[in-house]
Amino acid sequence: MMTNFAYLFLMGQPAGAGTGQSNPLVTFLPLILVFVVFYFFMIRPQMKKQKEATNFRSSLKRGDKVVTTGGIYGRVYEVKDHYIIMEVGGDVKLKVDMNALLKDPSADDKF
Repeated sequence: MMTNFAYLFLMGQPAGAGTGQSNPLVTFLPLILVFVVFYFFMIRPQMKKQKEATNFRSSLKRGDKVVTTGGIYGRVYEVKDHYIIMEVGGDVKLKVDMNALLKDPSADDKF
């Protein structure tokens, strides 16, 4: 026995609904719009941020102020291929991978 909802659902379809004559562009337009919005609000800004970080890391030189992703502040003492030697204070020096470095937001302040 069919319920009223199922009966209305099965019998209430428009005349051309099952024939496949709908425009494919109209069908995929919402999906395309989601991808465009996702690209401009998520992917593109992240790529720009990553490019800036790469440029910063490649232009490091002795004396630059940096912060590690772990929150350690210091100055660049020596730059190697994939890591730096960072001076943290006194005679303490740390070997830090370049991927773990951020630009010190207080670089204009005195150290």
